[in-house]
Amino acid sequence: QVQLVESGGGLVQAGGSLRLSCEASGRTFSRYATGWFRQAPGKEREIVVLVSWSGVNTYYADFVKGRFTISRDNAKNTVYLQMNSLKPEDTAIYYCALFKAPFYPELPDSWAVQSWGQGTQVTVSS
Repeated sequence: QVQLVESGGGLVQAGGSLRLSCEASGRTFSRYATGWFRQAPGKEREIVVLVSWSGVNTYYADFVKGRFTISRDNAKNTVYLQMNSLKPEDTAIYYCALFKAPFYPELPDSWAVQSWGQGTQVTVSS
């Protein structure tokens, strides 16, 4: 099974930026869609963004459109999440996810995930 390791979380002021990285082990990373979920205290885990296996297709949750950008480098087995114009409501644990299929026509739910990272904390102060 592919293992995912996130990095790049931290504390930032509102309006600031962070870049998350997720490096995968194994040779199958490039075959599947990948993305990010997040879970805030007292709330359910929700999907944030997905990128297809090729990097061509991306889907964003409405609450991050225009602020977050996902990209992947299959040669490095790594997916990135650039987060700009951060808001206090973006505070959450962010989880990297590898999906079961190479492509989805829309944002899927947790059932579509084959592997999870351990999570990285993002805290945005007001």
